Amino acid sequence: MNRKVVFKTYSQEQLSLLPPSYDDLVPKNHPVRIVNTIVDHLDIVSLEQSYKGGGTSSYHPRMLLKVIIYAYLRNLYSSRKIEQALTENIHFMWLSGQSKPDHNTINDFRGKRLQKNLKKIFHQVVLLLVEQGVVSLKDIFVDGTKIEANANRYTFVWGKSIKTSKERIKKQLKELWTYVEKVYKDEQAIPNTPDFEAIDADKIAATIDQINDALQGKEIDKKVKQKLNYAKKNWPSNMAKYQKQEAILKERNSYSKTDTDATFMRMKDDHMQNGQLKPAYNIQASTNNQYLTNYTIAQTTADTTTLKDHLNNHIENYNQNPETLTADAGYGSEENYTDLEDKHITAFVKYNYFHKEQLDKKRAKTNPFHPDELHYNKETDTYYCPMGQTMTNIGSYKKKTKNGFEQEIHRYQAQNCKGCPLRSSCHKSKYNRIIERNYNLIRLKAKAKTLLTSEQGIAKRKQRCWDVEAVFGNIKQNMNFKRFMLRGIDKINVEMGLIAIAHNLNKYSLTI
Repeated sequence: MNRKVVFKTYSQEQLSLLPPSYDDLVPKNHPVRIVNTIVDHLDIVSLEQSYKGGGTSSYHPRMLLKVIIYAYLRNLYSSRKIEQALTENIHFMWLSGQSKPDHNTINDFRGKRLQKNLKKIFHQVVLLLVEQGVVSLKDIFVDGTKIEANANRYTFVWGKSIKTSKERIKKQLKELWTYVEKVYKDEQAIPNTPDFEAIDADKIAATIDQINDALQGKEIDKKVKQKLNYAKKNWPSNMAKYQKQEAILKERNSYSKTDTDATFMRMKDDHMQNGQLKPAYNIQASTNNQYLTNYTIAQTTADTTTLKDHLNNHIENYNQNPETLTADAGYGSEENYTDLEDKHITAFVKYNYFHKEQLDKKRAKTNPFHPDELHYNKETDTYYCPMGQTMTNIGSYKKKTKNGFEQEIHRYQAQNCKGCPLRSSCHKSKYNRIIERNYNLIRLKAKAKTLLTSEQGIAKRKQRCWDVEAVFGNIKQNMNFKRFMLRGIDKINVEMGLIAIAHNLNKYSLTI
């Protein structure tokens, strides 16, 4: 039996008695309402004060802030796509009150207005979440991830290349002066030798002029003359360029010419996880319950040197120390352990070879020749090698890390290794074995090991994996944010803040 098909009424010319309200079209628990409510509770006086009076009226910064945060929540990062959404998307139209700022206004607000204000806004959002009971600032998990910069991958400057070029110029200047000395070898009046140490652009130009003056009126080799002409024309300008590049580099080893704040870092991008050098920023993040509680931007590839500044930033913004901090082995250094101890923070931070120690313990595998396995007599301050020979203290010295942290190292030497049957397994030195011991680090590592292997430590180590790393996974995969849109570390701080706020509010919207 055939049944008659009935279609719903469809008429584009149908009029409404009353115009529909955008508020009726937005569901009550939609994330856009969460963004609207949270931003309405924020103090943005400092942002409002960044505007100057006079001229035409400006779009309200609260409206622009809502729009940009919601855009990042919806994976819209381009100012042009945000502009388009303001005319096509009901949620954006409701949020903006049908205001339609263009992409230049949006980009100017994001790149300039928010630079000095967004970090404070981010922390206000976190504190609101703390009030709601979904976030705690007492227990944090720290990790880092690298995000590619908006910079050319093939226009770069390397610190080692600059150093090599400067040394080459210095060497060639010395060779030219050696030629001058050969010319004057039969004369008594030899010109004063220039200073070839700590040369700069002005000194190079002065040295070349001095060489030219010394060779004035002399019969010189044609190739030397050509080299002097080339040196006078190029070397001072090249040295000036190198000095500018070193000022940009500071403590880094590289930077991109199109974003001088970005450092080349090894990224794991493809399906085989083959490392690729790309301009990037090292994002340091603290999380709790998969919410971002703090973020900082580092220009170094290693995480070890970033923890202290990251933690100080947390304390400065929240005016309180966390009670516990959990991090992986990338942060396990004497400086970091000491800093955490001084701040009275319980540190569940792994150190290098922690996992190897646990694995060897399970396999009952130890290295009897390792300094940690040698017997130590505290009363006589001596060690005993595997053959029972005394290793006496031969002094100590202090050294500083790249961050300026001072370490004290004690040295112990065996009396006589000659003819020892265990020598080939014990050490490879031609002389008697010497071991070095950092007692402060040994103490701190023992303390960390006790915490990490405790019942609470095991739970913290498990939680770290799904707490902070899950946040990075959400940002890079679900939010599809794998490359910054803006350039320069100040603007990168803004963009990372927007991502962090968007992540937090999106997660919060799923819990209510």
